[in-house]
Amino acid sequence: MNLNSIHNVYFIGIGGIGMSALARYFVANGKVVAGYDKTPSDITDSLVALGVEVHFEDAVKNIPQSCLNIEKTLIVYTPAIPQGHLEFEYLKANNFQIFKRSQILGLITESTFCLAVAGTHGKTTTSSILGHLLNECNVPMTAFLGGICENYNSNLIINGTEVSVVEADEFDRSFLTLSPNLACITSMDADHLDIYGDASELIKSFEDFSKKIKPNGKLFVRSGLPIQGITYGIEDDSDYSVQNIKIENGTYVFDVKTPKTVLENLQFNLPGRHNLSNALIALAMAVEYGCPHRQLAKALASFKGVKRRFTYQIKTDNFVYIDDYAHHPEEINAVHQAVREMYPRKKVLAIFQPHLFSRTRDFIDDFAKSLSQFDEVLLLDIYPARELPMEGVTSAWLLNKMTNKNKQLISKADLLQKIHESDARIVLTIGAGDIGEEVKHIKKEFSLEN
Repeated sequence: MNLNSIHNVYFIGIGGIGMSALARYFVANGKVVAGYDKTPSDITDSLVALGVEVHFEDAVKNIPQSCLNIEKTLIVYTPAIPQGHLEFEYLKANNFQIFKRSQILGLITESTFCLAVAGTHGKTTTSSILGHLLNECNVPMTAFLGGICENYNSNLIINGTEVSVVEADEFDRSFLTLSPNLACITSMDADHLDIYGDASELIKSFEDFSKKIKPNGKLFVRSGLPIQGITYGIEDDSDYSVQNIKIENGTYVFDVKTPKTVLENLQFNLPGRHNLSNALIALAMAVEYGCPHRQLAKALASFKGVKRRFTYQIKTDNFVYIDDYAHHPEEINAVHQAVREMYPRKKVLAIFQPHLFSRTRDFIDDFAKSLSQFDEVLLLDIYPARELPMEGVTSAWLLNKMTNKNKQLISKADLLQKIHESDARIVLTIGAGDIGEEVKHIKKEFSLEN
């Protein structure tokens, strides 16, 4: 398909983080963009501000007339839409050009020098750091991000079209549509077992992804993963390795050993060893691309982070409130490590909203173990996302599995009151569902007191 011949792009699920990045890309390239989403959000508001027509009722009559021109319209949809979606069924029955988001990313990036970030955790932060590094080094590139990068207040960084940075998403095997020049695999922990069935199939999909790299391309693999590539790790003998780590005023200061040299006294402001690992692989890929070391060091120090990735909402001497997107036990472990490293003697309250019935079921014991590490836990009901309820799979089941005695199952209506009742001075909200909508309320309530 020739994207240059397309005049209109219509999105079903335009408010999704990955979908909205594509929408921004097409707006920047002069296309007429419109779309449907289930509910209004900050993302849909920002698209409307760009001139995108967005509606929230699933009805064919709401599709703009210009987007019903079959020869000049591209339809992009997310696999998260429910079966029987009226607009989708109409467009499919009338033979419109309909593609998944991942397929369009594949089409856009196949004619570029593509840097792809794969892994069950760390994709968004790593690709955001990488996009920022390349942008600060004046590389003519476009980065499609799965989160809002604080430096740009956007999920799209655009500085040209010769190079692309993308998240290689294992969900629904989407990353197999890509053909990167440089790629990395950050992690391969079991996840999306509703799609894959078991962990061995997930690992096989990463092996298949590693074979999608273009001839003369390079694959970077976190030390210890069972796939061959250029290795990276922390305080080990990997090809790229972080050494001599210090924390100075909440900032990591460290050296990086590369295959050719040592980069000394680099600085990075995001807490947590997992973020240090993300910074390392982004730096390694930028080095292999050919960016100057001095510019890279300056760019790394100026990276501000990604919204909902260990994001400080309140940070005073008396009270700290951090919000994070973690929705897998390993991600919760990483958040715990980071908060203990930064606040080793402080009581920590974690508020968690499980995401998906299937993920809760598949990792129930691991969730219980990771959450029990915090001093106090408030648990919300499971956010269903694309799923229907499963018998016996509830937050109450998870609560009973937790060994920490200082735990409660609560409703969102009681959230502010329960935080007030706690004597913890470090508060975390964790989860990938609509807990993100509660952040502004918590911030408003407790900013007044702190």
